[in-house]
Amino acid sequence: MDQQRPTAPIPPEHQLPAPQPDQTRKRRKYWTWALAFIVLCLILYWGYHHDEAKSPAAAQSGGRRAFSGPVTITTATATKGDMGVYLNAIGTVTALYTDSITAQVTGVITSVHYKEGQLVRKGDPLIDIDPRQYEAQVTQAEGALERDQNLLAQAEMDLQRYKDAWARNAIPRQTLEDQEKIVLQDQGTVKNDQGTLRYDQVQVAYCHITAPISGRVGLRLVDPGNLVTANATTSLVVITETQPITVVATISEDNLAEVMEQPHHGVNLPLDAWDRASEKKIASGKVTSFDNQIDTTTGTIKVRAQFDNKTGLLYPNEFVNTRLLVKTLHDQTLLPSSAIQHNGSAAFVYLVQNSQANTRSVTTGVTDGGKTAVTGVNEGEVVADSSFDKLQNGAKVIISQQAPPSPSTQGNAP
Repeated sequence: MDQQRPTAPIPPEHQLPAPQPDQTRKRRKYWTWALAFIVLCLILYWGYHHDEAKSPAAAQSGGRRAFSGPVTITTATATKGDMGVYLNAIGTVTALYTDSITAQVTGVITSVHYKEGQLVRKGDPLIDIDPRQYEAQVTQAEGALERDQNLLAQAEMDLQRYKDAWARNAIPRQTLEDQEKIVLQDQGTVKNDQGTLRYDQVQVAYCHITAPISGRVGLRLVDPGNLVTANATTSLVVITETQPITVVATISEDNLAEVMEQPHHGVNLPLDAWDRASEKKIASGKVTSFDNQIDTTTGTIKVRAQFDNKTGLLYPNEFVNTRLLVKTLHDQTLLPSSAIQHNGSAAFVYLVQNSQANTRSVTTGVTDGGKTAVTGVNEGEVVADSSFDKLQNGAKVIISQQAPPSPSTQGNAP
């Protein structure tokens, strides 16, 4: 048998130190606290979701919290009435006539009769151009006409003498015929002189520019002493007719069939013009015409309405909001739009009966002027019109004449 070899002793400098009792206790304490913290977090997480699962009504109402006690509300009553079907669009005020008057003769301006922004009537004087050279031409034309008229008279007298002589066989027929042609020539000369005189008279008339239409003149573009030339592109004055005036708006091609189904194919339908904020009605007019084609880039068609504009509030090239009344629905049940609540695509109201608010589904129709036509509510029934953040189905309510302030507007008590 082999004998076991004696184990050599390990030198003290190579021996591992024995673990200390204090370090072991610290490690155990650390892991205990960590495990307790994890367990606490799990308990809190489970408790939070458990409370939410116990309140499905709160989740369906968008996280509303139940309030203890009755809710103070204001109410609205369903009524019967008429409701108009309107098409809203942006329109441009457009004048029926806009005249940019230019000079038709060359000359120096002697006077300007209008004031900037003045309302003028047809035929009122506007601008005078120095007419002296054209009046001189009229005098020359009149002199030429008188001379040729006398020559014609002389030729006619000679013709009468030749006729008498021909009757007595005192002259040859050729002489008579020649005199007849001379008379015709003189008649043509007189007619030419008359045309020249009329032309020169028109030139004189062009020196006195009058208003071709009634309307409002713009800012002054020329002053006395300015030289103007005939047929120049520079305008001397611009007149815009403002009474009556029109508004050109657009409607979608999707609504065109509904409009054309109305009497007279939509002509004479009422159209109202409102200010830019749609808060004030400026004027009321009627549709006069539709464009003959649809704009393929926008899918709309232009419609023109005419306004008397007696107040002058509609200004050319002004942008306005238009409301075209297509038709009127009669005997509709009406509710304030603020009383109707929405849950996705579904609409409902809080019907108030016996101091209790209960939800009722409704179907909404046309909306106008803060009111909406609905079905599902009868005339005379009362619905809640405020405090929707506190209301729930079956909640007790107290009816107030004024809506209570919302929590967002309440200040903190001192």
